[in-house]
Amino acid sequence: MFIDKAKIFVKAGNGGHGAVAWRREKYEPSGGPAGGDGGYGGNVILEVDEGLRTLMDFRYKKKYQAQNGEDGRSKYQYGKKGQDLIIKIPPGTIIKDENSDRVIADMTENGQTFVVAKGGRGGKGNCKFATATRQAPNFAEGGSKGQERHIILELKLLAEVGLIGFPNVGKSTILSTISDAKPKIANYHFTTLKPNLGFVRIGENKSFVVADIPGLIEGAHEGIGLGHEFLRHIERTKVLVHMIDASGHEGRDPVDDFYKINEELQKYNPLLLERPQIVVANKMDLPDAEEGYDMLKEELEPKGYKVMKLSAATRSGVNELKFQIWNELENSPKLEPLIIVEEDIKEVRSDDDGYTVRKEGDRYIVEGDFVEKLMNSTNFDDVDSTRYFQKRFRDKGIVEELEKLGVQEEDIVEICGYEFEFFF
Repeated sequence: MFIDKAKIFVKAGNGGHGAVAWRREKYEPSGGPAGGDGGYGGNVILEVDEGLRTLMDFRYKKKYQAQNGEDGRSKYQYGKKGQDLIIKIPPGTIIKDENSDRVIADMTENGQTFVVAKGGRGGKGNCKFATATRQAPNFAEGGSKGQERHIILELKLLAEVGLIGFPNVGKSTILSTISDAKPKIANYHFTTLKPNLGFVRIGENKSFVVADIPGLIEGAHEGIGLGHEFLRHIERTKVLVHMIDASGHEGRDPVDDFYKINEELQKYNPLLLERPQIVVANKMDLPDAEEGYDMLKEELEPKGYKVMKLSAATRSGVNELKFQIWNELENSPKLEPLIIVEEDIKEVRSDDDGYTVRKEGDRYIVEGDFVEKLMNSTNFDDVDSTRYFQKRFRDKGIVEELEKLGVQEEDIVEICGYEFEFFF
């Protein structure tokens, strides 16, 4: 089954907590702090695998999580880093952030990788908090959370040439004739319900890939008739081959068909009209085809389009078409890419510093990754640890935010589910 779009949730591993430990050697029963740091959480990494052709693997599994980092240990031992989770995807996949709908990666080369979610940092052990005045810190730092995000995977086929046109104009037949592809072919509309790829060889070191795009219809740019699902696969092409039924045996006007398809391309993405377009008058073996060819030639060649005769059924004109496509590919100017990868600083940065302060009734609530990490780092039975907690709260501006909301002495402040009495 050809699956070309999937939505998944990815979660990087959390960082391990730093350890509170002490040196307890034979001749130093009251040694100093010796707690090691926690390990970093594993990343979630996307990797291109040219052996994959669809996003089928993501149809049933929707959640992916990397391994957490291990907690620090005694004797200055660091926790082990969490194992990265590598997710294989087919070449031609673009990655979008679901919340912003922005493209954050375009994966085209075999072996290409992209870190889509970064693992959390490991917390520091208590040995890192020792100072000249605090020689026995009885607290350590908690590990930070790994990033998590909902992403959209969209497969856009890697092909230099796209065959476009209305249904039943002979695209699949010509693909099977000029390449090694074996698409399903029959004389009824929408035989092709998924794109097909074919490899065309002209000669030594002369070859290209052709995509047979399922037949477009009016309203395709709005998603009618799965229009969006089909149109996305021509966004990477360098040359468009526009197949038209010159015979008009279904009561269609060849010239009108040309303009209707191009109107759909323009409405979907105007840059598609900058692609070189070869117009192919197909079904020249049928009655009235010559008249249709003459109409296309008279209308389009003055506008710079190359109009070619072809009969996919008799193979007449096939070789001429192959060489014309090759010439267009060789002479095509560098075109503006249709897929723009945006800077993703906001989504990919660490959220360790994030927090929210709000008031609900007579209660003040403080939440967020920074606050949760600080809570995990604090031993409230230890004076030094409590002072460190208070100092971090003030330095971060949380106390100032509470004061802006009107907090008073002895008011209740809820921090990550725990209740505290506020005092200045």
